[in-house]
Amino acid sequence: MTGLLCITIISLTLAGSVYSQVTSTPALFSAKVIADLGANVTLPCRLLAKDSDFFGSTGIRVKWTKVADDEALNADVLSSMGFHKKTYGSFEDRVFLQEQDDEDASLVMTDISMDDTGRYRCEIINGMEDTVQEILLEVQAGFTDGVVFPYSPNVGRYNLNFQDAVQACLDQDAVIANFDQLYVAFKGGLDWCNAGWLDDGTVQYPITNPRGPCGGTNNGPGLRNYGRRDKMSRYDVFCYSTALKGLFYWLVQPERLTFDEAVQACLDDGAEIAKVGQMYSAWKLEGYDRCDAGWLADGSVRYPISRPRKNCSPTEAAVRFVGFPDKTEKLYGVYCFKAVQ
Repeated sequence: MTGLLCITIISLTLAGSVYSQVTSTPALFSAKVIADLGANVTLPCRLLAKDSDFFGSTGIRVKWTKVADDEALNADVLSSMGFHKKTYGSFEDRVFLQEQDDEDASLVMTDISMDDTGRYRCEIINGMEDTVQEILLEVQAGFTDGVVFPYSPNVGRYNLNFQDAVQACLDQDAVIANFDQLYVAFKGGLDWCNAGWLDDGTVQYPITNPRGPCGGTNNGPGLRNYGRRDKMSRYDVFCYSTALKGLFYWLVQPERLTFDEAVQACLDDGAEIAKVGQMYSAWKLEGYDRCDAGWLADGSVRYPISRPRKNCSPTEAAVRFVGFPDKTEKLYGVYCFKAVQ
């Protein structure tokens, strides 16, 4: 039977990844693993019952699961019984059991993305004494000073020539992104099917989940590249926003506001209505999380979710986009930004 027992944590560094190995008496232990974006990592799990059969036995089953706050949203990662093994979803052909010895059920994950961040459960089931272990995986993006985000104006997608694209990013307290910045964002899990300008005059977009309308299913994940385009052509744009030099915050108000009222409310608070780039920086670089839709300076309504949960953003951390509603609607609050003096 399984039970929660006292644990001892020992920090180790192996193959470029840092993790805390936790020892305990059988049956449950936890560990924290930190991995670099795009690297490979091993999530430790071992059979703790010394008198059990080895994993090659058809009677022993190993199951790895990615655990969500809502158990109904848990995702299967890998299952194994004897020589029969199966991987699932985004983990397919990307994970395998290490099996260095007969008691090793550690999971090797390749080409780590930001979406892999989370809690994983290893279950070793032998019918007599089961082993359950949980591991927290954190993924480091490789850069911490900025965030890439796609942008299109309120008139709709594919309405920016190159100069308009440059200005659109500046208007959102950002700059137009370069190839390296977009590539790091792609490795971090950015998947966006609209093509956008980069600073070198090329038009590209990142796809982590290949599909028909986004470059086809036969092409693997990567940056889809239209090459250099006539600068009067119209596309969206990828912007790059750096760490905030000020305070981004939700302004508490007794009732919902029109856009003009939102602008004034921030001014009355000694601030200004926040820009899209400021929301992305607060979300990505500071972990800002709020499940309230609010006005931003471009007339859009968005909200930042760092902790996915039901009714907010159940499957992923993201800046959620509500749209460009009628500015006279009194349906939303407002996000403000107060610059450092």
